[in-house]
Formats: sequence, structure tokens, C-alpha cells
Amino acid sequence: MDQRSVTLEFTLFTFCPPGPLLLAAVIVMSEAGMVNRVLIKRSFMISALIRIVVVLVLTHSSLVMSQTNAERDVSGDWPRLLGNRFDGSVSQKPNFDVTKKPRFVWSLDVGDGYGLGAVSDGKYYHFDAVKGPSGETLERLRSIDLETGETIWESSIPQVYQDMYGYEDGPRSTPTLSKDSVFTLGVSGMLICRDRETSKERWKVDTNKEFGVVQNFFGVGSSPLLIDHKVIVMIGGSPVADANIAPGRLDRVSPNGSLLVAFDSKTGKELWRSGDDLASYSSPRSFEFNGRMFVLVYARDHLWCIDPVDGNVLWKYAHRADILESAIAMTPVVDGEHIFISECYQIGSVLLRAKQNEVASVWKDPAFDRRRQSMRSHWATPILVDGFLYGCSGRNAPDSDFRCINWKTGKVAWSDDRRARCSITRVGDHFILLEERGLLQVVKANPDKFELIYEWALHESGDDVQSDDDVRPAIEYPCWAAPIIVGNRMLVRGDKRVLSFKW
Repeated sequence: MDQRSVTLEFTLFTFCPPGPLLLAAVIVMSEAGMVNRVLIKRSFMISALIRIVVVLVLTHSSLVMSQTNAERDVSGDWPRLLGNRFDGSVSQKPNFDVTKKPRFVWSLDVGDGYGLGAVSDGKYYHFDAVKGPSGETLERLRSIDLETGETIWESSIPQVYQDMYGYEDGPRSTPTLSKDSVFTLGVSGMLICRDRETSKERWKVDTNKEFGVVQNFFGVGSSPLLIDHKVIVMIGGSPVADANIAPGRLDRVSPNGSLLVAFDSKTGKELWRSGDDLASYSSPRSFEFNGRMFVLVYARDHLWCIDPVDGNVLWKYAHRADILESAIAMTPVVDGEHIFISECYQIGSVLLRAKQNEVASVWKDPAFDRRRQSMRSHWATPILVDGFLYGCSGRNAPDSDFRCINWKTGKVAWSDDRRARCSITRVGDHFILLEERGLLQVVKANPDKFELIYEWALHESGDDVQSDDDVRPAIEYPCWAAPIIVGNRMLVRGDKRVLSFKW
């Protein structure tokens, strides 16, 4: 048989394996006189069958992999403050009915501090401060089994800190998790990297000492940010001479260009420092713009946009009340090129639009006019859903409410009259709302009205438990951390206790 005719017969059937191998084999056999048309047709049938089997296997593998990924997505992680997307939302569609009350599973006694922890691979990492055997204060990190609430490991270091206003001496920040490490930034500025499995300390940096940080009103309250191989931290140091300034006089303290500092995540070596500003209690977050990744950090005086590669400043925007005691804690809310920031003391909120090397306001609250201001965020970060922003507005309990505003215009759609501060977490089209006094509510994300589904007095003990012989303990004021949702589990923190629930 002519080799060209054999090749022609197989041309249409050799675009995918194992066609090319069969083609080569047939050509060789044809030259040796070992092949005829019957064998060619049989070879083609075998080739087609093999390809069908391969496609079925690959399809099945793809489905299995998709199912595995879906299961992994449902179980999810909460590896840092505000979750995977910095927006306080569960990124996957929940596999439970959030409108039904979950069941209490376990409680965990915790020490001083105000933050809730981080979760990954079935482990909850809690960061707090406790008294040691000799009465010394210890900064403590624990790895907790999410299923049982049992401690897997515990690691502590001495902590030297005294709050100026009598608040608790524990951490205000949240641990940040990578695949194999956990990063913490304590109230006294100690940045530590530990092995997630063994608790072994890999490296640490005393950022207050290293960068000349003058103590802020409530100590260090920012959480670390991970981008690639960098740990990026808001520090806000000052010149050596400023160390002699009286406590609480931040108006006399000057920056030294270390607002944001990047460290190598493996070694702790400083990679760059950037930004001439003092620190706030907000946390840096990533921001994708024009196909590139940047860092947004809402510092004491400005919102900064910084390149994480080299620390280059893209732009900054001034937004702070002109009073000494002003404190920024909310994390910027991002939607595409638009950025929302807010404070609760004088000037309220602004929606910004990022451009190539600058930023401009879309709308801005009138300064000093609380009644006309759209949102006055204090320590809780609001959440954006379908063009409307939901969150707590107000500085203190008497003048605070939960409200909904139009993202594009800043117009208030509605506000409730709770007169108490709260934090929220989003699950699908609902919010888990936790008042600072311990009342938990499930609220529908509805721009037309405040739609309460149910409420739960977690500041009172209850019998919603797994065992008839058990009682759910109460949580106590202050409940300032937003709940964490991982899979079908919820973690809620009060002053001295974390509660775990399961749907």
C-alpha cells in the first residue's frame, strides 16, 4: 500500500492522542508491507475507542476535581481580618439555611484583647494576652481544633504594654495565615512568624523599637497583610527625638517614612519602607487597579496607595478629623476603581475614584454636620451588596445606628434606631449582625427597609446545645469583633469567651 494513502486515511483521526502514535506505527508497518486497509480500519476503531475512554476518564476526573474544589470552597477558610476578600463576606454560597438558628457546639475562655482569630484547614488561631505564673503579662497565640474547641498548641512571649485609657492590654489585631505560617502583630508592636503546625518561632521583629514608634492611644491595632513573599505591616515610626514626647500628644509626633514596611515572609528581613504618616488602627489591604496589585492603607492622616513591589507611592488622599483624639479603624471598602473610607468624629465618609496616579472624590459628606453625613464608621467595616453599603454609623452607643446607603450617591436609604454599635458579616444575601452588648441578629440585605429575620440574646445563657446536660454560656460586653463564618460553622466573641456554633 502507498504510504501517502495510509497517511491520508489517518489525517482526520490523528488530532489527539493516541492518533499520532498510531499514525507513526502504521507508516512504519506500511513500509515493511505489514499493513492493509482492514488493519487500518481496525486501528482506527481502536484509536477512537481509546480516545472516548480517555475523554470519559478526563471528564470524570474533572467532575471529581470540581466536586472536591466545591467541597473545599464550602468548607472555606477565614485566613485574615475580614476574610479572603477583605469584605467581611463568605466567598462561597452557603450550604446551610442562615435564617435558622445554629446549634451551640463549644466555648473557649480567652484572655485580654478585642479581636477574633483566623481559620484555616480546620484550625482556629486565637490571639490574646494572659497573666503568667509570676503575674507578668504574656502575649499568647493558640491553635484550636475547630471541631472540638480543644487546644492543639500554645505559644507565649512576655509583653510590656500599658493602655493609656485603661482598656485591656491584649491584642487588637487578627492573625494572618499563609499555607505554613501564622503572622501576628501584638499591641506592643511585636511582629512574629510561627510555624502553623508546630508553633515554632521562625523570626520576629520588635517594630516599635526598630522604627521608633511612639505609642498610639490604644497601642498597635493593625493586622499583617500577605502579598506574594512579603509581610506588609502598618507601623508608622518616628525620629528618635520624638520618643521624649509626652504620651498621648500625637499632634507633636512626626513620621519618619515607615508608615508601611514590607518584610520577607521567610526571614523577616526588611525589603522596603514607605509613607510619611503615623499609624491608625485600620489594616492594609490589597487593591487591584489596571491589572496590577497595590496596597491601600488608611493611616492617621491619609489614605495611601502603595506599590507592594518596591514601596513606591502611587497617590495619597487626606481624610481625618482635625482633633487630637481621632482614631481610624475601618478598612477601606473597594469596588473596582472606587474606594470608600469613613471616620466618625467630624468629616464622615468619602467615595473616591482611582485614576492612574491620582484619586478624586465622587461624593463627600459635609464636614461637621452629623445629620447630613451618610456614614460615620468607627471600628466596624461596612459591607457592599448590589450597589448599597450596609454598616454601623456613629462614634458611641447613644448616637449609633445600623444603616444602608447608596454606594454611588451616598444617599441614606434607611437607618434603624438601635442606638448601639455593631459589627456585621455577610452570608449570601443576609448579614450576621452582632451588637456590642451581645445581641445577635440575622438581617436581610434589603435596600428598601431594615428586614430583621430573627434575633438571639447571646448575652444570656441558653439551652440551645448538643447535650441535655449542657448549657450555652453567655458572652459579655464588649463584643466588638464581627462573627466568623467558615463552612457551616460560626464563631462569635464576647469579652472573655468565644462561642462556636454549627448549622
